[in-house]
Amino acid sequence: MRHLMSAGLAALLLASAAAPAQAAQDPAPVSAAPRVFASDHAGVFMGKKVAYRTTLQETILKGANGQPAASLFSFSYVAKGAKPDRPVVFVFNGGPGSSSVWLHMGMLGPRRIAMADPVKPPTVPPFALEDNPYSLLDVADLVFIDPIGTGYSRLLPGGKAEDFYGVTQDARATSEFIQGWLTANGRWNSPKFLMGESYGTVRASVVATNLMGGPMSPAGALGATTLNGVIILGPSFDMNRGGGAGDDRGALTSLPTMAATAWVHRKTPQAGRTPQSAADDARKFARDVYLPALYVGEDLPAAEKAKVAESLAALTGLPAQAWLDADLRISLSKFGELLLKDQGLQIGAYDGRYTLPLAASGGDPVADDPAMGQYTPSFVAGLNQYVEQDLKVKAPSTYQSIAFADVNSRWNWGAGPRNYAEDLATAMRRNPALGVFVGSGYYDLVTTFGAAEAVARHSGLARDRLTMKVYPSGHMPYLGDDSARLLAADIRNFLAERSRP
Repeated sequence: MRHLMSAGLAALLLASAAAPAQAAQDPAPVSAAPRVFASDHAGVFMGKKVAYRTTLQETILKGANGQPAASLFSFSYVAKGAKPDRPVVFVFNGGPGSSSVWLHMGMLGPRRIAMADPVKPPTVPPFALEDNPYSLLDVADLVFIDPIGTGYSRLLPGGKAEDFYGVTQDARATSEFIQGWLTANGRWNSPKFLMGESYGTVRASVVATNLMGGPMSPAGALGATTLNGVIILGPSFDMNRGGGAGDDRGALTSLPTMAATAWVHRKTPQAGRTPQSAADDARKFARDVYLPALYVGEDLPAAEKAKVAESLAALTGLPAQAWLDADLRISLSKFGELLLKDQGLQIGAYDGRYTLPLAASGGDPVADDPAMGQYTPSFVAGLNQYVEQDLKVKAPSTYQSIAFADVNSRWNWGAGPRNYAEDLATAMRRNPALGVFVGSGYYDLVTTFGAAEAVARHSGLARDRLTMKVYPSGHMPYLGDDSARLLAADIRNFLAERSRP
């Protein structure tokens, strides 16, 4: 996944070659008819009781030859008696190669993973589920999409990976599914929203333009399917961050995340400060002092360089000598190793609040990450428990949370890494009513809020229809009730604002 996530760290964290090899997935059997599992439920969301129907459904997608090629499974939650103009949100995560389990069981689904302390999640059974008060079901219907090769979705025996495993191919399949769902459910007049997380940023940006279509679009037809809004979490827009000599974008945009994370670990003064004020101090320093110093490069006088290093130390909690030794540029991965080194701990990349011992790491960028390595077991077990016990469904196959070898390593990036915010800017130009919401985490060392802010300033996004928020959490900004409560309220406001006639 070298094109995913934030500068430098992405290449290490999600590189397919570094991921553990998995056995190839067996192709899905060809069913006589698409499988549908439906059941009725009720819950209370933000104080409102909602009766809804849950549908775990298979959709057959065709390949380039027009023959059945893939079996896509989705989870739909539709309120009983929903009017045709009730908003509907299409939800997916990232990877590429990730299922929607994270948003499904962490933020939006009617049931969620129970975590008494989100920073110290249970890592062994028994795991528990609980009603999710923050699910959007009180204000919108929800459709969770598991792309081909993830979740229960599989290639069929006649299907080809190259028809689905790529930026363009994936967007085409996702668009086809969305339009088919709208037709099957009589919801063409519903306000429509996409919610994507991590690589879901890319998927949402490309799908937004693809749904509209045009003679030069991948669809080659005028779809004219417009969206009311796009919601991005853990934003990963800029796929062309460089990182070579003289390219200091990563250093500049990472500094606010380092400052906020140092604050939460009490490596910088706490009194009268918040993660926001720590980040604001770093933003100001990056703009006024750090950028000019990096611009000068090797011509920066030693005394001035030492002064900059001292300021960086005060902001990040790392010794000034560490900054000098790194020529004033410390990567986020190195920061994660150094911040709590005196305690023998490494902080999480996906969420800097999490820690594990530095010793005995196997070096896997995901399984050994202090954040993802600890919270993943509860999500995987929770989804399986939910399907079997709550929905009373015999699982169609093994649920693939993330498929590294089968999907990610085979991904077709097209012409190469680029800034996909430009695709979203095009969609906003074509649709003057399209709004965009971007939610980041202060402690996300993979897709930093600083990088998202920099992209917003350089991509042509319509700023009057762009909402950007940062929350006291990590790559999944809904982990922890303090963050989830704020995020849920902000998204509800966004849905309400963008659903008005």
